[in-house]
Amino acid sequence: MSNIADTIESKRLQDELILQLCSTLSGYLEQSQIDDCVRAYKFSADAHSGQFRKSGEAYICHPISVAIMLAEMRMDASGIMAAILHDVLEDTPISKKELALQFSPEIAELVDGVTKLTKIDGRSQSRAEAQAENVRKMFLAMGKDLRVILVKLADRLHNMQTLGAMPAEKKRRIARETLDIYGPIANRLGMNKIRHKLEELSFKAMYPMRYAVLITAIKKARGNRSKVVDTIESTIKKRLEQAFLDCTVSGREKNIYSIYQKMHLKKVSLSSIFDLYAFRIFCENVDTCYRALGVIHNLYKPIPGRFKDYIALPKANGYQSLHTIVIGPYGAPIEIQIRTHEMHRMAESGIAAHWLYKTDDDQTEKFQARANEWLRDLLEIQKSVGDSLEFIDNLKVDLFPQEVFVFTPKGSIVKIPRGSTIIDFAYAVHTDIGNACVSARIDKQLVPLQTKLENGMTVEIITASWARPNALWLNYVTTVKARSSIRNHLKHFKQQEAISLGRRLLEKELQSMHIHLENIEEDRIQAFLKVMAMPSMNDLLEDIGLGNKMPFLIAKRLTQADLNANIKLDNTERFRQTPLIIKGTEGMVITLAKCCRPIPGDSIIGYFNPGKGIVVHHHECRNRTIVRKKHTNWLDVEWCKDAIGDFSTELRIEILNQRGALATIASTISERDSNIENVSIVDQDDRVCIDLITLTVKDRIHLAKVMRKLKELPIVLKITRVKG
Repeated sequence: MSNIADTIESKRLQDELILQLCSTLSGYLEQSQIDDCVRAYKFSADAHSGQFRKSGEAYICHPISVAIMLAEMRMDASGIMAAILHDVLEDTPISKKELALQFSPEIAELVDGVTKLTKIDGRSQSRAEAQAENVRKMFLAMGKDLRVILVKLADRLHNMQTLGAMPAEKKRRIARETLDIYGPIANRLGMNKIRHKLEELSFKAMYPMRYAVLITAIKKARGNRSKVVDTIESTIKKRLEQAFLDCTVSGREKNIYSIYQKMHLKKVSLSSIFDLYAFRIFCENVDTCYRALGVIHNLYKPIPGRFKDYIALPKANGYQSLHTIVIGPYGAPIEIQIRTHEMHRMAESGIAAHWLYKTDDDQTEKFQARANEWLRDLLEIQKSVGDSLEFIDNLKVDLFPQEVFVFTPKGSIVKIPRGSTIIDFAYAVHTDIGNACVSARIDKQLVPLQTKLENGMTVEIITASWARPNALWLNYVTTVKARSSIRNHLKHFKQQEAISLGRRLLEKELQSMHIHLENIEEDRIQAFLKVMAMPSMNDLLEDIGLGNKMPFLIAKRLTQADLNANIKLDNTERFRQTPLIIKGTEGMVITLAKCCRPIPGDSIIGYFNPGKGIVVHHHECRNRTIVRKKHTNWLDVEWCKDAIGDFSTELRIEILNQRGALATIASTISERDSNIENVSIVDQDDRVCIDLITLTVKDRIHLAKVMRKLKELPIVLKITRVKG
């Protein structure tokens, strides 16, 4: 009898929910669209038949409740249908293809965007990795359609409202994820109403005792302070009326989670926080907002430094309002926010306002543009990160910015997180600007690229066509976009360099066999790639350039009659190769060893370091013997005759330990058009000081001239070049 009663009650609840949904939809959708939503409900109910939530109610009640939330936002018919069907792919045998056939490809894509990517498999991935992968997938779907995140936020909100039947540990885990990801996303998209609900429910689930105590204390404080609040509200209204300003004033109780955060961060008790209430003034237009601000500052004294003009300088999520904190009639601070009615609607609903309010102005379009710009940046970021956990870490950094406003030379305002450097600013303007920047001016003064920016600075980026990102920039950039763009460029650049080097190495080996790569038939190359299990010729060349495959062996196998046969070498054949000619400026795939620091004119040797490319040593380097023993994949290398650049080398100098000796050495090196990179003291006593000096020279002849000039100094006792 109990099961029958439960079934009847479950059916009654379903009927009530679908009637409520249809009633809400009838306010803005056509009947044919409502009929489509009902059809989606019947399909979802059949698919979820026999499934129940932890609370005991039929599972179908959850997606209908999510759809009701979205209907209250006036979501379009496709979005409502996607909400009703949002768990079908994850929890039932229904496929995406079947969903597209039954409804439409658009709805199938929306549902797939909300669907978790995978179930957690403890053997192959951790819970954190699975969660990160699911969030990453959701953002990819958001980039195509913003409705995905609206469905997901409504889904998460209803889940938070119905956490009661969950085990305590699972409650805390879901609440933590909500506070870390979904609350900040709602904030970033300007959806403060949903954000506040998510934060309060998460706080209640994570700290139920703290929540209960705080709620009780606030209720008591509310009774004690209600008269004070009424007095302040009526005083503000009266002053605004006297100034002939048509405004609405309301006092509101602050979000409980924000109160808790203030207590936690400032380490104060509730009794020390007066501003449990804040006041909002709603005006008809922007001009009235500023006039109302003048009235308030004339009524109560403002606290210096606590005024924020988010109308002239909106937040990154598009939020606009005037914020001021004043000293109230009882000596306590009062927060007052002043905004237009339209700004308030946007502040509460964010991107959902696109569906909620169909106004003539372009405010909703601005919100949509900001949201889409943010998502485009995130999509660009996710392409360059190594894994989903790194993407989540980057996302969290991006979701919690403290903004700084700086100006371009033309007066445009750019918002960047606090602590950002010039490199961050350059990438915020445009990725190409960041990639090509070489220096910058702040307020017309040249400054280093690692300079941190502050409010009000005017920043001019100087670019050059030959410039490219430096790996050292990663040490002092703070924004996710800059970091990911630099990594992405370096990764792509290294790949292109590896392909170029691989082609040179392979062509060199083939030429020693009197064969040219371009003369080998395409069919043979494709057959060879199949034997080597390589997707393309570029992949093979990249592997050669990175040292993962020996060019001589690849050339030998490519030219023998049977591609599948083992390679047979003559005893002397391996050593008859011509040397590889290098310039030393090839980039990341050719590295000059730091133990001996070879320079143009030196006899050199190279070996393949798998995954990194070729490492070049001086022929007299003491590590040369070790290299030859450990690495059979070495090759002869020679300097190009016209190698140009500044190359680092190291000198060991014994000098008299007297005042000004090092300055004399530095001056002499500078006179010979060389630059000191580093100086370290090896040994020192009262008479002699032995230094290691790292300096840059053009080639071996340039170094000889520098050393000759140094030997002429009376303070120099001995000078030798360090070769490993």
